[in-house]
Amino acid sequence: MGSACVIRGEIPADEFALYEALSSSPDIEFEVERIIETGTDAAMPLVWVRGADHEAVADVFENDPSVREIELLSEFDNEQLYRMEWISEVDLVLQMLTNSEATITDAYGTDGRWHLRVLYPDRESLTKTTEFRDEQGLTFDITAIRELEGEPAGRYGLTKEQFEALEAALEAGYYEVPRDVDQNELAEKLGISHQALSERLRRATGALVEDALLVGAVPDHDAKS
Repeated sequence: MGSACVIRGEIPADEFALYEALSSSPDIEFEVERIIETGTDAAMPLVWVRGADHEAVADVFENDPSVREIELLSEFDNEQLYRMEWISEVDLVLQMLTNSEATITDAYGTDGRWHLRVLYPDRESLTKTTEFRDEQGLTFDITAIRELEGEPAGRYGLTKEQFEALEAALEAGYYEVPRDVDQNELAEKLGISHQALSERLRRATGALVEDALLVGAVPDHDAKS
């Protein structure tokens, strides 16, 4: 069936939950912590809301018909964690969770769009989602696809050379404070130039940060050593 894959994609807010909230309050950010399928027509997410106090957020939710059963779980300054039910415009998400057996690892909404990162067990499952999207006339713009191959480098979106450079740097104490080895010494151990090592570490770090923190904001680049 092939290896698992991670895709990044975008959905216009008007085809997804919290459209009214996003359109009426463009400065508010929504970040989904977790989404649970609760039936054939509803999903229950945990959602972080940032950029407004609780009273303002409560007003936004009150005027949004896509949500119900809203419960404030935590509040820190202008950041709140809510549990709620999405009851409309979530057909595509429900398809991902059920028929495609996918896991939505990140979902971030702001400025009229939702950015999703989704883990699929195989390419066939991803095809089920794209076919459903087309049949229903929905929008899901896939911006990046990454195969999760068996080797650690593939799983983390790194080239083999980048992974080996990071592994060697970690084992040699390059990331200790203070460092046990500098880049010149590490490059000599690896038998490569200082410039090549610096480039591999920089690209590897960028790939890891992008994969961990960014949801659909930066397209995948051609892999380089």
